[in-house]
Amino acid sequence: MMDKVSLGNKGPVCVTPVWVIGTYDQAGKPNASTAAWVGMCCSVPPAVAVSFRKATYAYENILQKKAFTVSIPTEDYINEADYFGIASGRNTDKFAATGLTPVRSELVDAPYVQEFPFILECRLLQHIEIGLHTQFIGEILDVKVDPAALSDGREPVIEKIRPFFFAPGSRSYYAAGQQLGKAFSVGKTIG
Repeated sequence: MMDKVSLGNKGPVCVTPVWVIGTYDQAGKPNASTAAWVGMCCSVPPAVAVSFRKATYAYENILQKKAFTVSIPTEDYINEADYFGIASGRNTDKFAATGLTPVRSELVDAPYVQEFPFILECRLLQHIEIGLHTQFIGEILDVKVDPAALSDGREPVIEKIRPFFFAPGSRSYYAAGQQLGKAFSVGKTIG
């Protein structure tokens, strides 16, 4: 058996979902920021966690408004999502620059991206200083999905949403790929 190669104490080299976090600043200007450190963190209440550095515009906005949205872009919007991650909303209107449409959430004081098929509207529950990043935990108050991205049973279908992923180590984007199988149910055995 081959031993594993140690890469040392560093951030993950695996892929992370590309999520675009929507916020408003104090003056009500919409902002969108791509985040690499994201994920589901609780099922009851349903909650997501996203981390930002203190220097970012999104960090300030989330603390001020106590809210954010998560918009999941399709592969068609890779350039716009990348731009949201490199431009600063302090001195740029990212929505005007990309031609995308900010929509005011009905439930929280934050915008989402109209053109993206999957939206989470989140109320800030708490934030945790970790080191270089602060993790914001948001309770999901609503999930909005384009009808074209739903199954007949009204469940989101990943092949219709077509999300993509970021690999921090290589600084590259990857497609979701194909379904490999269904998850095991409780009590089912291997074999």
